[in-house]
Amino acid sequence: MTVTDVRTPRDAPTRIVAVPRTPLSRLRWAVTDTWVVAQRDLVHWVRSPAQVFSGLLFPGMMVLLFGYVFGSAMTVENGGDYREFLMPGLFALVIIMGVGETVTAVADDAGAGVTDRFRSIPMSRVGVVAGRCLADMMNSVMGLCVLVLCGLVVGWRAGGSLLESLAAVALLLLLRISIVWIGIYLGLLVKTPEAAAAVWTPLFPIAMISNAFVSPEQMPGWLRVVAELNPMSATVTATRELFDNPGTGGTSWLSENALLMAVVWPALVTAIFFPLAVHRYRKMSR
Repeated sequence: MTVTDVRTPRDAPTRIVAVPRTPLSRLRWAVTDTWVVAQRDLVHWVRSPAQVFSGLLFPGMMVLLFGYVFGSAMTVENGGDYREFLMPGLFALVIIMGVGETVTAVADDAGAGVTDRFRSIPMSRVGVVAGRCLADMMNSVMGLCVLVLCGLVVGWRAGGSLLESLAAVALLLLLRISIVWIGIYLGLLVKTPEAAAAVWTPLFPIAMISNAFVSPEQMPGWLRVVAELNPMSATVTATRELFDNPGTGGTSWLSENALLMAVVWPALVTAIFFPLAVHRYRKMSR
């Protein structure tokens, strides 16, 4: 590796950390470290089968709870089966709730000194946070697959074409990527598992004040506005449309342009929180 400049950590002024010189070598460095960190996080999950099992069990419990317990008393505006209406909302719910796991995992690493260890060795600053993102995305794909299987068992079907169904899954994963960056930033910000637990508190209100479980048209006027502005609602409406499930109606501009907003909202969130997460990692006190 060709090296022409150095970094000197503040807590160890005699330590010299080599930095690749060319943009291509920096990119290769970042990609390599991203995969190393992702592998490390995945190994931790493999060694914690109870945690993995409980995480995969959660989607099935959501289908049972909302599809059968609450769903027996729910109706779909303009008609349709409620479980067909519900499943895209549950897909997005599991995506949103994953931010709590990300915050907790990042805060655990910070509290245990793992993050400081990463900072003290020649690792790409982008690669460390990107590795966590990659590992979380792999975990999310597993959870989403389990939830899709649960939906098929209870009678949910994707009525759209294969290409439309793949596009719907892509939109869900796009939302997940943006949520991961929020979780990484908050985990680096709080730095302790105890503080990370507080992040779970606002997750349910954010998830519930959306179109995941009921149409915003059935909500009070002010609450309908909040639900329609929720980025989760755009993804839910777009995936319902692509899956050809009931509940894609709506007269607002946001509802009529859900496919566009399902891309714009995650892109905007990522554009804000990705640089914030990298900046926070670089500026953390050691």
